[in-house]
Amino acid sequence: MTHQNSIYEATVPVALYVAAILSHPAISAGDGNSGVETQNRPMLVQLLGWLGDTAYDADDQCVAAAGPFCDEEDEEMRAFRDARPAIFSAVQAFLDHDDADVRHTALVAAIPLTEHPVLTRHQTDLAGRARRLLDTSTDRRHRDRVLDALKTWGHDTTGLENASDTAAREHHARLRAARASWDGGWTGGGYSDDPPF
Repeated sequence: MTHQNSIYEATVPVALYVAAILSHPAISAGDGNSGVETQNRPMLVQLLGWLGDTAYDADDQCVAAAGPFCDEEDEEMRAFRDARPAIFSAVQAFLDHDDADVRHTALVAAIPLTEHPVLTRHQTDLAGRARRLLDTSTDRRHRDRVLDALKTWGHDTTGLENASDTAAREHHARLRAARASWDGGWTGGGYSDDPPF
């Protein structure tokens, strides 16, 4: 399926299968966990989360970052990106779900899927839903994803951020700056001493 943000040959058939079973009563009704403790989240939320994580692993930013280094995965990545309309169709059905966790996880999953050219028209609707999520959700990951999407789509998010969002954004900026200074200071030297064994 996926491992360390990689898309494999099995990823597309599994993603299409997962998308196809989202509406099955065994998945969508109740908690769907059948007594199995898995992060205490309903199976539907977990499956939507997996689809969303996989979609982020194949989004435009990941493809651009991989550049010439993703030759092995090009075919699998392309296959997943081509399947985004089918996956979106299944995820879209949960955008108005009664349960906020399902609704928000579906939204976060839908966002990277709408990078597909035939789905970009849905970004306006998702932007409205993202604003509503920001009014009610305290989930850090969900808030970060929808704020990033709104910024990418050209929306001003200044009035939408709360103190926690601002603190998280500043923290990430400090981490990026620290990483850049480490990467920029790397000379390859200083590690030539013999090991102490």
